[in-house]
Amino acid sequence: MNIGNVIMTKRKELGLTQQVLADKLHVSFQAVSKWENGTSYPEIDLLPAIASILQTSSDTLLGYEYKTHGYYDERYKKEEFFWGLQPNETCFEIMKMKPPIKSLKVLDIGCGEGKDAVFFARNGYQVTAFDLSKDGIEKGKRLAEQCGVYVDFFQADLNDYRLVDKYDIIFSSGVFDYMKPDLRIDITEHLKEHTNDDGLNAIKVFVEKPFIEVDDKKKKAYRYSWKSGELFTYYYDWEISTMKEVIYDCNSGGVPHKHCIDIMIANKYNKEY
Repeated sequence: MNIGNVIMTKRKELGLTQQVLADKLHVSFQAVSKWENGTSYPEIDLLPAIASILQTSSDTLLGYEYKTHGYYDERYKKEEFFWGLQPNETCFEIMKMKPPIKSLKVLDIGCGEGKDAVFFARNGYQVTAFDLSKDGIEKGKRLAEQCGVYVDFFQADLNDYRLVDKYDIIFSSGVFDYMKPDLRIDITEHLKEHTNDDGLNAIKVFVEKPFIEVDDKKKKAYRYSWKSGELFTYYYDWEISTMKEVIYDCNSGGVPHKHCIDIMIANKYNKEY
């Protein structure tokens, strides 16, 4: 679909008229009409605002086609939850450090089937979450609906998507090893810049160990190895309150195996302090 069709489809899904959308964007309804019938296009600096109002991403507006490798899509299509429904242990650590005694914005990067994002939402956080897998996103939306909460789920690629808003908490578990090595500095700096003062980044990344064999070649083909402690170096200028490495047994996919993961929680202090 071209951008006009995407705007029209998303607008109608949300029950918005052309006039309402135009008012929110401070443009005329004729401009919106022209976008939708393909006779003109919105200015590029309007795309983030349009995407935000239509609860989607700029990539989706532009018709970006996400190239998934299918490994998780196949598993997320099944009725049961591949990762279960138990929240990640780090979620509880985050709650202790940043309890939702006031409105706090959380971003879950690589949210999978949405269990952690929904957990945060159920506990009073304002949650945004994205994943490369469309099937995972749809499953997360259903879970949120079943639990009676709202999470702003959308599809995006960690390597391509760039934030517009700032967040109090940025959380990512086991997804950074899909980040292309030449983008690591740029992406982590971008996440740090889009974290509010006194906010935190909580990240888990798989690291390779010579004594841990990786049997799933298909899965490994889409990953880029990290070294022990590498993640921490990108946050040298923040206070790292949690920095540990864990080797654990895993049975995902029905095949017993081991993983090694580095866990980091880093705090961004207000520079005025």
